[in-house]
Amino acid sequence: QVQLVESGGGLVQPGGSLRLSCDVSRSIFRITFMGWYRQAPGKQRELVARISSGGSANYADSVKDRFTISRDNAKNTVYLQMNSLRPEDTAVYYCYVLSGWSDNYWGQGTQVTVSS
Repeated sequence: QVQLVESGGGLVQPGGSLRLSCDVSRSIFRITFMGWYRQAPGKQRELVARISSGGSANYADSVKDRFTISRDNAKNTVYLQMNSLRPEDTAVYYCYVLSGWSDNYWGQGTQVTVSS
């Protein structure tokens, strides 16, 4: 059962940009939040960005002014535009959806590697 599918990860040099996409199955109803988490080797999973059903966005301090989260309600897709990438941004990025207030969904993850 595949309900969230990420794409757009890859290898990019420092200072470069990537745009991640997450396609959310329309079978997931009552979406309260959509967002992105990431987990780097040896690190805990952390929230990168989140956008509410009303369009309000929140970001981790480490990515503020560099990343932008957005959503396309018609397509049930959430995006993460990542600019000015740094090596410390290297991680597996996971799409996340909160449905209502009790149901959590996760994508399979997409690797982002920032390196020369």
